[in-house]
This record gives sequence, C-alpha cells and structure tokens, in this order.
Amino acid sequence: MSEAEDQNPNPNSESESEQQPASEVQENADALGQAEAILNDAAAEVDAETREPSAVEAELRNDLLRLQAEYVNYRKRVERDREVVRDNAVQSVLSSLLPVLDDIEAARQHGDLDNGPFAAIAGKLNSVLEGLGLERIAEAGVEFDPNVHEALLRQPVENIAADHVGQVLRIGYRKGERVLRAAQVLVSTGE
Repeated sequence: MSEAEDQNPNPNSESESEQQPASEVQENADALGQAEAILNDAAAEVDAETREPSAVEAELRNDLLRLQAEYVNYRKRVERDREVVRDNAVQSVLSSLLPVLDDIEAARQHGDLDNGPFAAIAGKLNSVLEGLGLERIAEAGVEFDPNVHEALLRQPVENIAADHVGQVLRIGYRKGERVLRAAQVLVSTGE
C-alpha cells in the first residue's frame, strides 16, 4: 500500500469536511465560535464577581467609561451643529427670496394672480416656503410688537385701538422664533 492509502483507510470516501457544503461548515464554525465566546464571557464574569478588580483594571475601566462619555457628547454636539448649519442655510435662502415674495405680493394686490400659470407657480412657491417653516407677519389689528413690527407711521385708524397695527405696509417674515424681516406697519393712535 502507498502512503496516501495508509493515511486514508477508505480511499473511496471523502473527508467529513469535504462532504458538507461550504456554507454549512462556515455556519458550524460561527456557531462554535459564538458558543466559545459566550462560555469565555461567562467564565470572565464569574472570575470578576469572585475577585476584586486591581487598581490598573479599575483605572482602565474608568478611562473606557470616560472615553465612551466623550464620544457620546461628541456625537450629540456634531448633530446639534449639523442642525444649526442646516437652519442657517435655510434662513439664508429664505432671506434671499424675500424680494421675490414682495413682487408676488404686489402682483396679488393688483389682481395679476387671480388665475393662470403664474398664479399656480406663486401658490406652489408659497406652499414650499411654508413647508420650510416660513411664516408671514401681516395681521392688522394686533398689538404693536417692536420685535416683529417696524413702525413707519402713527395716525388714527377707524375701529383700531391705540398702539395696535392699523395697516401692514410691507409684509414681514419669520422662521420659527427668528424674524427674517420685520413687518413695516402703520400704528393706530386710537383717535
């Protein structure tokens, strides 16, 4: 008999690993590795519970906890900074569109936006801007607020109390709490 035949007593049969498909062998190896890891972790927990950690282990554990806390804080800071950058970019674009919105409002006041394709485009633009959080400051009859209104005139307005907005001369806009442009208004003297 040759040496190869001596090593494999049954030359017609394949080895067990060759008979199993490769994926099954891989799954068995993964399952064995996972089982071994679980047993090692359990043994380590038993050892850790029965003995006191050394000063070096305690220091390393504290360092690890500190690094984890720093990483969590870093992630939160990055997310907060991304949100601030996004809000600033949106506000910048909205601010640059204010003259366009003024022209659309002037066309609406003159009746040019009653119907037609331009009216549809203006409506779509307004809905997109509202979706981004743009709010109009254009109410007459509300109390004058110097944070959102810019007083251009003071004169008596019928049926409007003193120190209330009598008429909006130019619409203002805000996004959230931030005023992009104050509304220019006529303030009633209440006479």
